[in-house]
Amino acid sequence: MAQAVSANRLELLQIADAVAREKSIERELVLEAMAEAIQKAAKSRYGAENEIRARIDPNTGEIRLVRLLDVVDVIDNDATEITVIDAQRRNPAARVGDLIEDELPPVDFGRIAAQTAKQVIVQKVRDAERERQFEEYKDRIGEIVHGIVKRAEYGNVIVDLGRGEGIVRRDEGLPREAFRAGDRIRAYIYDVRREQRGPQIFLSRTHPQFMAQLFAQEVPEIYDGIIDVRAVARDPGSRAKIAVTSNDHSIDPVGACVGMRGSRVQAVVNELQGEKIDIIQWTDDFAGFIVNALAPAEVVKVVLDEDAQRIEVVVPDEQLSLAIGRRGQNVRLASQLTGWDIDILTEAEESERRQAEFLQRSETFVQAFDVDEVIAQLLASEGFSSVEEVAYVPLEEIAEIEGFDEETAQEIQNRALDFIDRQNAEFDTKRRELGVQDEVTEVPGVTTAMLVAFGENEIKTVEDVAGCVTDDLIGWYEHVDGERTRMDGILDGFDLGAEEAQAMIMAARVKAGWVTEEELAAAAAAEAAEAEAEEQEEDGEAAEGEATPEAEA
Repeated sequence: MAQAVSANRLELLQIADAVAREKSIERELVLEAMAEAIQKAAKSRYGAENEIRARIDPNTGEIRLVRLLDVVDVIDNDATEITVIDAQRRNPAARVGDLIEDELPPVDFGRIAAQTAKQVIVQKVRDAERERQFEEYKDRIGEIVHGIVKRAEYGNVIVDLGRGEGIVRRDEGLPREAFRAGDRIRAYIYDVRREQRGPQIFLSRTHPQFMAQLFAQEVPEIYDGIIDVRAVARDPGSRAKIAVTSNDHSIDPVGACVGMRGSRVQAVVNELQGEKIDIIQWTDDFAGFIVNALAPAEVVKVVLDEDAQRIEVVVPDEQLSLAIGRRGQNVRLASQLTGWDIDILTEAEESERRQAEFLQRSETFVQAFDVDEVIAQLLASEGFSSVEEVAYVPLEEIAEIEGFDEETAQEIQNRALDFIDRQNAEFDTKRRELGVQDEVTEVPGVTTAMLVAFGENEIKTVEDVAGCVTDDLIGWYEHVDGERTRMDGILDGFDLGAEEAQAMIMAARVKAGWVTEEELAAAAAAEAAEAEAEEQEEDGEAAEGEATPEAEA
């Protein structure tokens, strides 16, 4: 026979079930909130100094009130403690440190107590709802969600997501895009945070990944992983570039993203309010990728500086405005897409610069070797860019120049060596004046000119060199006012690469006694072993991938 339940108890359980369904939270949490409310009311009835607990049976709705008492030897607080002797009268097994439950009669709620209980329940339920909302959406960062606009205020759009509420801030919405209450909206979840008023779900329609996710929805090959989106750059509401590559050589990634008669890309363009999209094929060849990224401009020549991640692009004179784009938009998006700094030159500008460099090198050779301009220009035209190159190349390379013989080559090389010796003597005198110690000269890779640069930057001991990092020597990049800006290093202008700078610093640390040669060798061996293991793992995965189709066949 079913157990009888009184009306008020049944009503209590029904209320708990209704609130749990409405707020999409656990029924146990609602009952816990009710118990806490009853507990608070009981404390106001029996005294706040008492340790009172309320328990609600989830099956019957029965409410139990108990007072908890600590079992102690000597009582300090009558309200919360009980002696061992008294405790053993109630429970013979009681020991010091145990808790004794003292049953209390039920509480009749007055108006104030009922109001307080209601506030407690509402607050607990609200907290539980917020926690549920946070837990649900924190793992959905990077997804596109659909919602209905609740209201728009001061450019910010509040979106009803069904089981939560998100916000599209003014700077995350497309320009000239206006929403009204009741409009449907698609947006990208880029952040979910716990705030004082509950979790905040931040939505965006300008985020680069929003466009990538839209393509994933429109292009099945992207969703299936056949085509990868490698990079996205956007000028929201105006223009965008997206780089794609295919894992299947039989599928054209650009064509797949465009779709039949442009249907796929057009669907994305319509969602982004007419934003023009350039779809570019991604390649491992940086130069080729950057050339593709500058489309629709044609490129004549590129010069890469991999250490600085900078590239010079030469375009025909009539293509300059197309390559740069309106207000620099095309080159800016290409730079964001590739992660490289791009300098655009016309053929005429490049020719002028080459001519200026040629004249400068010729002038340097005239002064250094004390020769006439014709000989200096012959050296410059053969590709010699510095006195050091002339001094240390094999003699035959100079003698092979038209109009030169071995005797002339020898004389020029001797003059180059004399010039370097005089220059080194001047630099040595200057570094002594600057206070740079002799020990620094013994660090491998350090030249006398570098010693002067060190002294001018207050680096005077081996320890000072050892305390540097690579960026200190060769420079680094920082984002200043939203733009990538190069910061000068101590040895700027010495054509020093990152590996060379690192080797110089490590040599200084060995000399300073910070590390030993054996430790360096062990670290290098460990790195090499790790790199080899990774390479073998990649080869194994590739082989497995190749074998799979054969097995299926």
